[in-house]
This record gives sequence, structure tokens and C-alpha cells, in this order.
Amino acid sequence: MDRIGWLRAAVLGANDGIVSTASLMVGVAAAHASMQNIVLSGVAGLVAGAMSMAAGEYVSVHSQADTEQADLARERSELQTDPVAELKELENIYIARGVEASLASQVARQLMQHDALGAHARDELGITQIVSARPVQAALASAASFAVGAALPLLVAVVAPRDALVLWIACTALAFLACMGAIAARIGAVSPFISVVRVTFWGALAIAVTAGVGSLFGVTA
Repeated sequence: MDRIGWLRAAVLGANDGIVSTASLMVGVAAAHASMQNIVLSGVAGLVAGAMSMAAGEYVSVHSQADTEQADLARERSELQTDPVAELKELENIYIARGVEASLASQVARQLMQHDALGAHARDELGITQIVSARPVQAALASAASFAVGAALPLLVAVVAPRDALVLWIACTALAFLACMGAIAARIGAVSPFISVVRVTFWGALAIAVTAGVGSLFGVTA
């Protein structure tokens, strides 16, 4: 389950990289910019996007980590001041999940004796080692997945013919997005058709809008 969560996040990050960079370069190309400026915009988009993803993910996950630590500190204090009430609270949790009262009492006592804070963190707060927030890991994973996705349309821009650059970037970007949609569908065990159509539609819309803006504010080559 932990691997599935990270893989899904990596696919989403790659999608962002593909859409953002392809749209940016198509918009710049539609503005009749030089080949050098088009590629430069793609590189700048890759770097800026990866750093933005890393910063945003770090701040978000670090906030989650701070919340988890505050919850654990409060739970630790409650275990020290009123362990009887905390034991009863754990029993009620197990009873609510369908465990018989006598067995719930026995399990709660044994878990409290073994690791009281761990038991409450897991069963009351929902904090486990798998889902616990890791800000640095999340930031690096987001930046890396975005950079990988952004590199795909950038490489296409480098090798594609100048007179058909917009078409090449747009079409290959949509093909990459379709592949990512299929992977996301496989991870989530949902219909690949719906996932592919959804991601390619919004990708095409982003590219089209950016190309329109580039053409509107473009300059003569």
C-alpha cells in the first residue's frame, strides 16, 4: 500500500511536468520565439516547476508532520495523567469496530502494556509508520517526478523539426499523458479509458489555451 501511494504521487507529478512544460513551450513557440528561447523556456519551466513542487510538498507535508507531533504530545500527556480513561477509550474503539467487549478489554490492556502511545497513535489517531508524514522524502519525490515528466516534451522540442514544433510537442505530450493515465488507472484499478480521456482532455485544453495566449501576444519572428 505504501508503494502504491508513492507510485500514484509520482504519476501525478509526472503529469504536471508534462502538461506544464509542454504548454509553456507551445505558448512560447506560438509567439514566434526563436528555437533557443523555446528550449530555454522549457528548461526554465522544468527547474522552476520542480522547485515549486518540492517547496509546496515540503511545506504541506511538514505541516502534517507538525500536526502529528502535536497530537502525539497531547496523547502522551493524557496517558500520563489519566491512563484509565485512555484504556477505556481504546476499548471503545475496538468495540466500535466489532470486537466483543471482553475481548476488546483484553486486547486494549495488552496493547497498553506493550506500547500505549503506539496503540493510541495507530488506532485512535490513525498515525502509523506507513502513513506518517516525511517532508523531505515527499519534496524530493515530487521534484523528481515533475522533472522526469517535464523532460519528455523538452527532449521532443530538441529533436523535432522547427516547422512542425508545436504539433510535435502537443501530440507527443498527449501521448505521454495517455500513457500516464493508463498507468494511473492500473494503479487505482479503474477503467483505463476514462482515466486516459480525462487526463488527455485537460492536457489538450491547457496546451490549446496556452497556444492561444502565445499567438495573441506573439511577436513577428
